[in-house]
Amino acid sequence: MRNWGLISDLAERHEVAVLSFSPPLQMGGDRGGRESSDPLTTTCRVEAIEPLVRSLRARMLDILATPKPDMALRLASDAYARRLADWLARETFDVVHIEGIEMAPYLDVIEAAQPRPLIVFDDHNCEYLLQKRAFLTDLRVPSRWLGAAYSFVQWQRLLDYEAQACRRADRVLAVSEADEAALQELVPDVQVTVVPNGIDTRAYQPQISNLQPPIPKNTLVFTGTMDFRPNVDAVLWFAQEVLPRIRAQVKDVRFFVVGQRPHRRLEVLRDDPAVALTGFVEDTRPYIADAAVYVVPLRMGGGTRFKILEALAMGKPVVSTTLGAEGFPVTHGRELMLADEPEDFAQAVISLLNAPEKREPLGRAGRAFVEARYDWRVIVPLVEEAYESPNP
Repeated sequence: MRNWGLISDLAERHEVAVLSFSPPLQMGGDRGGRESSDPLTTTCRVEAIEPLVRSLRARMLDILATPKPDMALRLASDAYARRLADWLARETFDVVHIEGIEMAPYLDVIEAAQPRPLIVFDDHNCEYLLQKRAFLTDLRVPSRWLGAAYSFVQWQRLLDYEAQACRRADRVLAVSEADEAALQELVPDVQVTVVPNGIDTRAYQPQISNLQPPIPKNTLVFTGTMDFRPNVDAVLWFAQEVLPRIRAQVKDVRFFVVGQRPHRRLEVLRDDPAVALTGFVEDTRPYIADAAVYVVPLRMGGGTRFKILEALAMGKPVVSTTLGAEGFPVTHGRELMLADEPEDFAQAVISLLNAPEKREPLGRAGRAFVEARYDWRVIVPLVEEAYESPNP
């Protein structure tokens, strides 16, 4: 979503070319040979390399055989490197914009280009901090100690790798002031431009809803990719620690988990009649629109969360952990509700379910907050300023 927001707005004023990883069906039409209606291919020039699929066994062997972090290997591809080198040899680009630390392995190719383009590294999350938080969270649960060990190793390896990526780029972008501070703690002399995550407020309107039939009236909604570790942890914590407290006072409450690829750790929730795992849906907006309350029970992670922007833009009352709302200058009780302990989180949700009149002011304030600060039309000029600013 961040990539698309930046690309689509930049393409209105610049010539944009995208070299991406994508499964063939997403970029090249369907098996029947019909043209793709993917909006990316109608917005800018796109070439796609099919990503390599690393098995879990291969990932484990890589962890033992190399000092590099897992994220440095996730999208490493000789085919991609050759295609990128060919592009840079045939064309002169003013800027090469690296989206995410997974693409940092191609810094060698970009630095070798003649003439050398301006290199911009957009660090979607402060990755070393994300792994540090995952380690500290999983360390508290003996059954998650294997995950904690993985995160500890990745945290230590990312300290050097992420620092080197920042040093080699001409410009570094971060999604929040919190991530800016964490990167500057890692690399004290780096100059970071904060370019927040944004949203197209024209596409996310409070009125959107076409679920037939609508979801029950006292439904709580969480959206996200459901094999992403922070999302898995959030849903399990909420369903096991918070939801029972809510059900004790609101008997008909339901919890909808909306997102693709539910992880096997979530299978324990399928027998709970109060929980629904939807799997992949074409559009999350109708679920958000029909929610009584949108919940963000995140306990690990970094950066800023699109799910917060989506829900606020659609005028929904939101209850989030402090970490879930990190990076957004929100005030508890004005744009959303904040709670970190299970009982506090449950009581915040209950208060909104039992008093619908409290939801509307939160929804209006949240929508106004996003319109003023986080519409892509407000944010993308910050990227253009970074492109044009003098060398630090």
